[in-house]
Amino acid sequence: MIKLIKSTFYKEHDTKKKLCKFIMESPKLSNGDACIEFEKKFSKWQGRKHSVLFNSGSSANMALIQALLNIGELKKGDSVGFSGITWPTNIMPLMQLGLKVYPVDVETKTLNVSSRLLKAAHQKRKMKCFFLTNLLGFCDDIDNIKRFCIENNIIFLEDNCESLGSVYKKRKLGNFGLASTFSFFVGHHMSTIEGGMVCTDDGELDSMLRMVRSHGWDRNVDRRTQLKLRKQHKVDNFYGLFTFYDLAYNFRPTEIQGFLGITQLQFLAETIRHREETFKKLSAIYKNPDFYPVEVSMTTVSNFGFPLVCKSRRLRDKYIDKCRKAGIEMRPMVGGLMTEQPFYKKYISENVLLPNAKHIHNSSLYVGNNPDMTDYDIDFLIKTLSCD
Repeated sequence: MIKLIKSTFYKEHDTKKKLCKFIMESPKLSNGDACIEFEKKFSKWQGRKHSVLFNSGSSANMALIQALLNIGELKKGDSVGFSGITWPTNIMPLMQLGLKVYPVDVETKTLNVSSRLLKAAHQKRKMKCFFLTNLLGFCDDIDNIKRFCIENNIIFLEDNCESLGSVYKKRKLGNFGLASTFSFFVGHHMSTIEGGMVCTDDGELDSMLRMVRSHGWDRNVDRRTQLKLRKQHKVDNFYGLFTFYDLAYNFRPTEIQGFLGITQLQFLAETIRHREETFKKLSAIYKNPDFYPVEVSMTTVSNFGFPLVCKSRRLRDKYIDKCRKAGIEMRPMVGGLMTEQPFYKKYISENVLLPNAKHIHNSSLYVGNNPDMTDYDIDFLIKTLSCD
């Protein structure tokens, strides 16, 4: 069986041993010093000023939107665009928090939104914000997307949960928007079992994210911001730790996630290199005329699922059958076209045509690309999925 992922962590046995020792010796396991250390090290690795750790990537998405509402950058009823092919928890927070969602089509050749398609969507409906998903380690012309958003006063956010470590024109994905979200779920590039992060260079947003993460109180913001809040709201020392300043949640991580993040971060460059090398080898499959090849213009491709966009649904079904018979685990393209999902249809009646995303939804799948794949695994995938 060639699985999508082979282990819970990279270097799993050694990591589990270290984790057991950490748990036995740690004076506390709730959010604390290990989480703070992981945040600092991740900020340095990603190249952003601030990183806030959450209990999941989905919580990171929710917290980011709530924080933008809290500081007044977004208002209920604002129109927010999103990538047609994505994961539901990229869209659900927008819907749950009273924003008007608007799907944007993707390019078949890159699986991602391009500036061309974003401009076309914006002409039909003016957006206050665009929440882009960098799908499966790829992007389209994200530099032009950033430029278009700046020129049109659109808040630009990146859901980078699937593209940790990918680089476009020598710049890491996740560093183009006002803020970006990451996931450390077990199936992603780096595992803390569950976990997520929001990165930004904006100090006000960073402070609000820390409050949104923990009930709306000020315990985790810097001292200057804390004193400013207490003075503004006339809060005395007795109630200081038990005053709640804005709408928030309990999305706190644990020290276990912080420890695992620190531990796994040291392997990230190595695992990204493995994934990129495997992607390049598996690209031989694209010689099969049944597939549309993914066009890559990346400096680095940090890919965790090798995409297969078939030229028809009939061909997709053919390769699903081949994979099943060969013992190759595969799955649909992320969450597929979001406008086809029951939750979306239940609450959104507007029908927006997304022909490319519709084709990908109906005619694609992906197989695994993980750092534990062997040469045998790679050769077997190429042989099975290449021309008959």
